[in-house]
Amino acid sequence: MSKKMNDSAMNKLNRIKPGTNILFNLLFVLLAAMCFLPIVSIFVISITDAGAIRADGYKFFVWGKDVSFSAYEYLWTQRQTILHALWVSVYVTVIGTVLGVALTTLMGYVLSRKEYKLNGFLTILVFIPMIFGGGMAASYVVNTQILHLKDSMWILILPLAVSSFNVTITRTFFRQTIPDSIIESAKIDGASQWTIFGRIVLPVSKPVLATIGLFLAFGYWNDWFQSKLYIDSNSLKSLQAMLYSIEADLKFLTQNQTAALTSQAALLASMPKESVTMAIAFVVAVPIACVYPFFQKYFISGLTVGAVKG
Repeated sequence: MSKKMNDSAMNKLNRIKPGTNILFNLLFVLLAAMCFLPIVSIFVISITDAGAIRADGYKFFVWGKDVSFSAYEYLWTQRQTILHALWVSVYVTVIGTVLGVALTTLMGYVLSRKEYKLNGFLTILVFIPMIFGGGMAASYVVNTQILHLKDSMWILILPLAVSSFNVTITRTFFRQTIPDSIIESAKIDGASQWTIFGRIVLPVSKPVLATIGLFLAFGYWNDWFQSKLYIDSNSLKSLQAMLYSIEADLKFLTQNQTAALTSQAALLASMPKESVTMAIAFVVAVPIACVYPFFQKYFISGLTVGAVKG
C-alpha cells in the first residue's frame, strides 16, 4: 500500500499541467523560429531588387517587381569555380573529420589510462595549448618552412584535425565511462591494447564519437582562413574561401568600376552588393544545413547508447 502511495505521489510530482505544457510548446516554437527565420531572411534579401533595398531597406516579404535573381545569376556565371571549390570543401570535411576523430580518440584513450607512465607529462603538454598559443607567425613558419604544407590539400586538414579541447573531452569521457575492471579483465584474457580499444572501448563510446565528429565537421566546413593564408592556387581553395574571394572582388569592382571591363561594369551597376553577399551566405549555409538533420539523428542515438534503465 505504501509503495502504491509513493508511486502515486511521484506521478503527481512529475506530471506537467496543461498550461505549463502549452507554455513549453510555445517556447520551443519560438526557439525554432529564432533558428529558422534568419535563413529565410537571408534568402529573401538575396532575391530582393537593388532599387527596393535602396528605397525600403531590408524586408521580410518581397513580391512582384521587387524580386530579382541577379545575385544568383552572377553566381551561376561562376558555377564551375564554385562547384570545384564545393568538391574541395566536401573532401576536406570528410577526410578531416575521419582523421580527426581517429587521432583525438586515440590520444584521449591513452591519456585516460592512469597506469600509463607518461600520462601526467603528456596531459600537461596537451593542456598548455588551451591557454597559450605560439601565434600566427610561428604556425606559418612551421607549416610552410618545416612541414612544407603550403599549397597542398593537407594544409586544410592537418592543422584542424586535433585540438586540446577535443582531446580533453575524450579523455574525460573514457576515464569516467570505461571501468578499469573491464580493461584489466581484457588484459588478463590476453587482449592487446588495440583489441581493447577497438572491441571494448569504441562500441560504448558513440556519444563522444558523435560529439567530436560534429565539432570537426562544422569546423572544417566553415573554415576559410586556412585557404586564405596558405593556398595560392584557385584549384585548392575551399568553397568558403572562394566565395569570400568573389565577394571581395565584387566589392572592389563595385567601388572601382573603371577598373572593370565595360560589360562587367554594366553588370555590376545593376547588381546589388547586399543581395550577392546574402546569396553567398545562403549558398554556404544550405549544404551543411541539409546534412545536419541526418548527422543529428546519429548524434542523438549515440547519446542514448549505454543508458541505464531504472
